Amino acid sequence: AGFVCAGLFRPPPLAYGPPMPRPALAFTAITLLPVPLLALGAIFGGAFAWTALLYLTLFAFALDELAAATDTASDREFPAADGLAVALALAQFALLCLVVCAIGRGWVTGAGEVTALMLAAGLFFGQVSNSNAHELIHRRSKGLFRLGKWVFISLLFGHHASAHPQVHHRHVGTDRDPNSARLGQSYYRFALRAWRGSFLAGYRAETARRAGRGGAHPYAEYVLGALAVMALATLAAGLRGLAVLIALALFAQSQLLLSDYVQHYGLRRQTGPDGRPEPVAPRHSWNAPHWFTRHMMLNAPRHSDHHAHPARPFPELTLPADGTLPMLPRSLPAMSVLALVPPLWRRAMDPRARAWAAAGAGRRAA
Repeated sequence: AGFVCAGLFRPPPLAYGPPMPRPALAFTAITLLPVPLLALGAIFGGAFAWTALLYLTLFAFALDELAAATDTASDREFPAADGLAVALALAQFALLCLVVCAIGRGWVTGAGEVTALMLAAGLFFGQVSNSNAHELIHRRSKGLFRLGKWVFISLLFGHHASAHPQVHHRHVGTDRDPNSARLGQSYYRFALRAWRGSFLAGYRAETARRAGRGGAHPYAEYVLGALAVMALATLAAGLRGLAVLIALALFAQSQLLLSDYVQHYGLRRQTGPDGRPEPVAPRHSWNAPHWFTRHMMLNAPRHSDHHAHPARPFPELTLPADGTLPMLPRSLPAMSVLALVPPLWRRAMDPRARAWAAAGAGRRAA
């Protein structure tokens, strides 16, 4: 948090640092490198767990600051994107099992090692696995969608596979979206409302969508799947293993909610005379151009383009360099840390959100 706050309130330079490798090498290396580190950390503990934690925190922040801050390159030439997404999903399942067993069975025992492994694994599940599952549930392939759905189910968050595409994308920036934070709302007030609200709104959306159809309700799979995952954790590592699973899942869920909070904070769609909200526009999402974490999170920080084209594969998401999009002053993970300190968050973001609201009002008046 100290690294984040130290340089937050000055605008980032337009560009600095050497050119970075792209695209397949960057996406593959940055997202997969934590996998062996976490696996070795679960088996041996010690330096491996700490290295994974440092990689996902201070190293990521430092690389974002050293690389070009205006990274707007598109990576359309990455044909193996689906293969990487599948590999990351399978790695997530294996790592979740391994970490639950490592701590639940006592393979890793020192308080420092357990803490480092829990934090590192939770950050990987929250920033990489969540981003990957989000990518998969937007794919048209039924197989890829199911894989992403089960990544969320394994993190006890299966309802997101329904609520995100059917509620968030439809109602983003309005009161009907539980995952769009209002100006001045703290993350802590937002998080509980968003979790509960998205669960219920997703259920209603699925129920309406399936009216007149046969078959089981998707929420049955989400709930029963979560219970099955918890039962497997208990069988594998006892009640301690179940506690580890729940803790990891809650940590990963909190990071997804932080991303939603940061990426839409204070950006509202105005209601027209007919009572309908204006169309979703690029100005309704915050974006980040930072090179390292945009690869680590599979271009999730290019959020405006994702809302404009939800089915567009992550390598093809674009980020114009013409200043037409709301931009975060630091990377998405760094701003998520800042959101945990509401006074600092509001100092950084409220003026920016008001400026974009005024700009949107000016466009509508014109």
